[in-house]
Amino acid sequence: MMLRRGFILFLPRLVGLLVVACCSMSIVYMLACTPKGDNQQLALPRVHSPTAKEAYEAILQEREEQHRNYIISLKKQITQLKAELQGRTEQLKSMQNQYPDSLDIRLDHSKPEKAQANLLAFLRSQVDKAEVHSGVKLSTEYAAVPFESFTLQKVYQLETGLTRHPEEKPVRKDKRDELIEVIELAVGSLNKPDGVSKAKPHLYTASDFVEGIYRTEKNKGTLYELTFKGDAKHQFKKIVLFRPFGPVMKVKNENVNMADTLINVIVPLAKRASKFRQFMQNFREMGIQQDGRIHLTVVYFGKEQMNEVKSILENTSKSANFKNFTFIQLNEEFSRGKGLDVGARFWKGNNVVLFFCDVDIYFTAEFLNSCRLNTQPGKKVFYPVLFSQYNPSIIYGDHDSIPSLEQQLIIKKETGFWRDFGFGMTCQYRSDFINIGGFDLDIKGWGGEDVHLYRKYLHSNLMVIRTPVRGLFHLWHEKQCLDELTPEQYKMCMQSKAMNEASHGQLGMLIFKQEIETHLHRQKLSSKKT
Repeated sequence: MMLRRGFILFLPRLVGLLVVACCSMSIVYMLACTPKGDNQQLALPRVHSPTAKEAYEAILQEREEQHRNYIISLKKQITQLKAELQGRTEQLKSMQNQYPDSLDIRLDHSKPEKAQANLLAFLRSQVDKAEVHSGVKLSTEYAAVPFESFTLQKVYQLETGLTRHPEEKPVRKDKRDELIEVIELAVGSLNKPDGVSKAKPHLYTASDFVEGIYRTEKNKGTLYELTFKGDAKHQFKKIVLFRPFGPVMKVKNENVNMADTLINVIVPLAKRASKFRQFMQNFREMGIQQDGRIHLTVVYFGKEQMNEVKSILENTSKSANFKNFTFIQLNEEFSRGKGLDVGARFWKGNNVVLFFCDVDIYFTAEFLNSCRLNTQPGKKVFYPVLFSQYNPSIIYGDHDSIPSLEQQLIIKKETGFWRDFGFGMTCQYRSDFINIGGFDLDIKGWGGEDVHLYRKYLHSNLMVIRTPVRGLFHLWHEKQCLDELTPEQYKMCMQSKAMNEASHGQLGMLIFKQEIETHLHRQKLSSKKT
């Protein structure tokens, strides 16, 4: 319809352009045929010259031939313009025949009810075209459109623009107005009586809003998924809205009860006992004490430092009265994919949310809820983009001391970056992981297995939720790229190592440290002389 309307609007312009072109050609012809002034006339032979008459006739004949050729050229151009106009007219007729008024959204003011119905049908068709109710098959990992996440105060975004801020207050008026409108519409929808329940309804306000995610699909619209606090602990209210390049439309309004949703955190490990002790401190505080609906599976490779790791587990179990853990030992070379696959298949209980995790990850209780809310068996898997910490020794090099770990975990461009190239931390139901075929166990060592699994989900009909989250951090550690890695794995490892150290600006300060110190020294000497 839009294409046909474009042709209708363009047709008068084309006719006008043709008229202007013909007039211009006529003016050029008149100017060309007008005799030139005395100063511009061709030099003619003198009349007393014996060949004057013959030369004069030859020049007149030449000028007449030139004018004749010019007229022929103008006629050809006019013929071509007429043919082009005829072709555009035929093309417009063809478009009218090819696209009948199956979805006539022209605003016919004589029939306002029909126009409104057609417009509503078109907008609803936009919802059906977009990835709202189910996922679509994608060709590569780069084809997925990521979500942005937001709270009442801030927006957490991948597309940071020129500011390079991974998180920012929605200071732009258009963005601020958009998110406020969506939250207000969601609150109004939640407070609307359903006409069924006789109990006094819970009156929702913006303060009940927990978090939201949104993304815009070109030619379709913007999808919003908002989560509010429910009536009881561990209960939430989730509302889905869609803006199909027009008014926001409510897609779904549902109660989400996560009180009994267990998360099985699976950690593959080899050695690194000191890192595991740090991980267990985080797990105890966030997973056991604050969340409480969690299971831990540790898949350990080899026997070196194994007793120390088991001792850390047992001490945590006794002190926190925590029994929901599994320890699996494999006598083989470390393989992250193998460890996660074994841990997932070892589970024998009901369908459970699997959180594939590493020992150098820090998570919050809020993230565990995000993990639950963004997974749904047979429909959705969650691929959060975590915030990767820079080397604290570089970041806080000019401080008297390095702050505590909790004080370091802030989302700013000086402290880290969104690890949007990593796909290792993921949440999905065990049934979806088994049905998709699990990990490729032929991949050994570090890297590659996570991308392979991610592509499997993208090629399926499951919806992949890809968004930065504020409660998942990759803690800095010195990365060792072993010689045993394949060339591709080694390259990936070195790229990851380079990005982990510091920002471009901080690395630049280190590289040009000598020049900076020399400049400061010169400035000091100059000030003394004056």
